[in-house]
Amino acid sequence: MAETFHREFVYLWYYFELQLGQIFPYWVLGMVLGSAVSVFLKERIHGTFRALGERKLGVLGIFAASMLGVASPLCMYGTIPIAASFSKSGIRDDWLAAFMMSSILLNPQLIIYSMALGTVALTVRILSCFLCGVLAGLLLRQFYKEKRFFDFSGFEEPKNKDIDPNLLLRFLKNLWRNIKATGLYFLFGIVLSVIFQRYVPAEWISGLFGENEGFGVLLAATIGVPLYACGGGTIPLLIQWLSNGMSMGSAAAFMITGPATKITNLGAVKIVLGTRRFLLYLGFVMAFSYITGLVVNMFVR
Repeated sequence: MAETFHREFVYLWYYFELQLGQIFPYWVLGMVLGSAVSVFLKERIHGTFRALGERKLGVLGIFAASMLGVASPLCMYGTIPIAASFSKSGIRDDWLAAFMMSSILLNPQLIIYSMALGTVALTVRILSCFLCGVLAGLLLRQFYKEKRFFDFSGFEEPKNKDIDPNLLLRFLKNLWRNIKATGLYFLFGIVLSVIFQRYVPAEWISGLFGENEGFGVLLAATIGVPLYACGGGTIPLLIQWLSNGMSMGSAAAFMITGPATKITNLGAVKIVLGTRRFLLYLGFVMAFSYITGLVVNMFVR
């Protein structure tokens, strides 16, 4: 019994070290870049968005807003108060929808994490998240021309924590907050991937998420709802699943529904949408993730 336990521990530790060595550099780089963007570029990104509101860009503003949402380092709870201030300054709801949607799905830190998945998966993630924001903005532009979609009453711009006069200390404090917020999720994701690698046969993953592509995409979109907790924590799982035969379309669906339905994000979105529009949001996310997964599988093998 003791010998069996020791052998299993050795196997698990070997897989853990392997996964940690593979992912850790991207996690560190993501932490550093995310904090750098938050400390040194956040105000410039948001200032650029406010400046766009003064220009008559029409539908092109939706594309610009979605790109700025991807570049924004804030989480959803940080994005919504900022979006409230944007709304007060006259930014249109369709532009806000594009900015908020892409900001939910992606940020510079998560882009760095996703580099560990390979060039194809990284490209799919960036493009799908950008297009999701664009489509959200276009739908609001079409169906909510004459009425407000968001209700930001009661929201105020959050207090800026990056105020230390020493730039280096300001950066290091932000980096430490970043590490505390994501570190445990990162380690938990590696532990989960180790368990999958050791005890879940590769053919199971291939059968569920690869061979039956339509069902695989739907399943990946569905499990993204309860399983997703932190972007960094899901990267080790995706690496393992992709190596075991998960289709790229299933991975794309998971990468969309995961952050879009993360429980803290849902709570924030529900506040500004109300029940009926919140259900529209959920339906939009699930439909977009499923269709995106099917399209990706048509072009990526």
